[in-house]
Amino acid sequence: MSTSPAAQAATVPMPRKTAHNTAHNRRTMARRIAETARTVPDLAGLEQTLKDTGERVFTATETVPLDRLDGWHFDRNSGFIVHESGGFFSVEGLQVTPSGSGGQWGQPIINQPETGVLGFLVREIDGIPHFLAQLKAEPGNRNGLQISPTVQATRSNYTGVHGGRRVPYLEFFQGQAPRQVIADVRQSEQGARFLRKRNRNMIVETVEPVEARDGFVWLTLGQLNRLLAVEDLVNMDTRSVLACLPLEDDGSGADGTDSPTDRDRLALHPLVDVLSWITEARTRHEMRVRTSRLDELAEWEFSGGRLRHLTGGQFEVIGVRVEAVGREVGQWCQPMFRDSSLGLLALAVTRIQGQLHVLMQVRAEPGLGDAAELAPTVQCAPDDAARLPPEERPPFLDLLQNAPADAVRFDTTLSDEGGRFYHTRNRHLVVETECLPEPPGYRWLTLRQLEELTLHSNYLNMQARSALACLRSLSHGGLR
Repeated sequence: MSTSPAAQAATVPMPRKTAHNTAHNRRTMARRIAETARTVPDLAGLEQTLKDTGERVFTATETVPLDRLDGWHFDRNSGFIVHESGGFFSVEGLQVTPSGSGGQWGQPIINQPETGVLGFLVREIDGIPHFLAQLKAEPGNRNGLQISPTVQATRSNYTGVHGGRRVPYLEFFQGQAPRQVIADVRQSEQGARFLRKRNRNMIVETVEPVEARDGFVWLTLGQLNRLLAVEDLVNMDTRSVLACLPLEDDGSGADGTDSPTDRDRLALHPLVDVLSWITEARTRHEMRVRTSRLDELAEWEFSGGRLRHLTGGQFEVIGVRVEAVGREVGQWCQPMFRDSSLGLLALAVTRIQGQLHVLMQVRAEPGLGDAAELAPTVQCAPDDAARLPPEERPPFLDLLQNAPADAVRFDTTLSDEGGRFYHTRNRHLVVETECLPEPPGYRWLTLRQLEELTLHSNYLNMQARSALACLRSLSHGGLR
């Protein structure tokens, strides 16, 4: 006996997303982003909001010995520092063997095998796109509150491992509320401190009438750009996400299409050659890494309740006890990394064929998922570099850090992310130079090419995105 098949519901045809439509939508969004970048309302009200919020949202952090961290312990079997829940993250030893002639070394590293969410919610207010910023207190912040994305959460946070309150506005970034995606890409964290750690960098727009909760504020991109020039105010996660915004169409396409071919005519190196250069560098700089016990790291020692390098340089692992007001959890302990000195993230920029170019280096780091990513022209700790022989010092270090004042376009010290790093800071520097030569491992790239690369994972490292956000804050890349 046979039966007729059940009637099928008619499928509603969806509009086909063509490359032309995608490019048109991105250009439209880029024009709107440029409009909000040019809109800079007075910031006096924000100063009062920061002051008022700082009285209700804050952390009190004290350093404690690593062996006195509640909920954390040195695991005798693995040799790692771990949390009793098995969640959050662990501090492990890493043994690194570079390819070629580089010597082997060992170091502590953070292993957090999960993808966090760094996301900005956008909505129009009086016809201008505004970004919902969170005034967030982190235990590693040296100055209390910093401006963070709407959502800044590890998977352990947003799945409730900490047992605290639900992360506000998370529904917009998990597809549970209506939104339009402006940017959504997994990006790396610091490859010298994290083992293959990724964060989902997102910007989504809603037409819903979303109110700013206590501790949140709507800001234009122009305001955020202005605030980037304030020391230790805009946090690293915000800078990372802002670097993923689309750039305004600069009219480089002769027929208005702004195609890759049109853009390449204004670039010193075609993008296909840039991609080949990065791929070749990744092949050449592949590293063999393996985790190891912390007490087997040859040049590191547990001393005075912390894990430190025998030279006293580089960085150290410390313990902190945190009391927090206005966060999802009120108190906790954790390990943190603390750098021994101020870092430097510097970009050399110049005009070639009338187009702004940025000198980038391809840099291998042991914690990156694909061996090497693009980094700023200079990424180092100058105090550590001063101990090196002249031939081993980073190229362009002296040129950029000692640049004359009339060549400096941006110069502000900004903090690393305060959830894992304690009072760790980098001087962010943009210097306009002549067309400098390209040593091995360096290339001049246009802002448009860097924008293309931020659409994909594993091309710009965290430090490059942080410095790029600062460069783009100058009239949204206004050195062009």
